Amino acid sequence: MKIAITGGTGFVGRHLAERYDPKDVVLISRRTGIAIDNVDSLTTAFAGCDVVAHCAGINRQIGAQTYQKVHIDGTRAVVEAARRAGVKRILMLSFLRARPDCGSPYHESKWAAEELIRQSGLDYTVLKAGMIYGHGDHLVDHVSRSVQTVPLFATVGLHEKSIRPIPVAEMVDVLVAAADGRLPHSTVSVVGGEELMLSQVVHRIAGIVDRRVLVIPAPVWAIRILAQFTEWTMKVPLIAKAQARMLAEGVSEPAPPTDDLPESLRPRLPFSAAQIEAALPERGGFRFQDLRANATPLCHPRSGTTIR
Repeated sequence: MKIAITGGTGFVGRHLAERYDPKDVVLISRRTGIAIDNVDSLTTAFAGCDVVAHCAGINRQIGAQTYQKVHIDGTRAVVEAARRAGVKRILMLSFLRARPDCGSPYHESKWAAEELIRQSGLDYTVLKAGMIYGHGDHLVDHVSRSVQTVPLFATVGLHEKSIRPIPVAEMVDVLVAAADGRLPHSTVSVVGGEELMLSQVVHRIAGIVDRRVLVIPAPVWAIRILAQFTEWTMKVPLIAKAQARMLAEGVSEPAPPTDDLPESLRPRLPFSAAQIEAALPERGGFRFQDLRANATPLCHPRSGTTIR
C-alpha cells in the first residue's frame, strides 16, 4: 500500500510515516516543497497512492497561514487532488471538540474540513482526537521546559477540566488501522486511556525532571491574555489562543457526540513515567533562542499542547 501524508514532517505525520517503508510514503508539507492548497501539485504527488492521510493543521494563524487557508482551502484541495489521482480512501486527523457555531475559528475551521471529507464521495475516516503526546510534541516538551525555567504553573480556569492524553504510538495505531480500511465511512473519537487534570500532568512531568512546582488557579481570561502575548513573542508559544480555549472546556469528551473506536483499537496506556520519559526533550528550560526576532525575554510557567 502506498500512502500520502499531508503534514508529513509534523509531529503526528512524522510518526505515522515511520510505520511504513519509505518507498511507500509520500510526504506533503511546506518543507518538502508541496503546497497543501495547490491542486495540481497535490494531484501529481498523490499519483499511485492508495490512501491519503490528511494530518496537516495549525493551532495559530501566522501571516498567510490562516485557518481558512490551511484547514478549509487546504482540505478542499486535498480532496479534489485525491479524486483526480484516483485515490480511494482518505483519512483526516481532526480535533476531539471541533464543531460549528462555537465562537472559536480553530474549532469551526476543523469542523468545516471534516464536512469536506465526509462529503468527498471517497471512502473516508475522520478521527476526532484529543491531546496527543510523544517525542517532539508540545505537551511534555513545553511543560518539562517550563517547570525547569520557573517552578510555577497556572491552571486554565479556576476550576480545571479534565484531559485524556494519547501516546502518539497509540494514535498512529489508529491511523494505520484506518488506512487499512478498518474504519470505513466513519467519524470516531480518539481519547487516551487515563483521565487527568492538567495539574496532575504537570506534577508527573515535574517529578520526572526532578523539579518541584507550585500549581496555582488562574481565570481563563488571564490565560487568554498570556496566550496572545506568547504568540507575539515566542517562536512556538507556551500556549496558543486556540489551545487556551481547548483546555478551558476540557479535552475528554467529543463534541458533537461521535461513535467510539472498536474496543481493540482504543488507546489504553496511562500517562506513566515510562511514557513521559520517552517523550522528554533534552533537559533544560526555555532559552533566548525560543523567542521570536526582536521579542523581549520571556519566562512564564504555561505550557502548550499538541492538539491538531
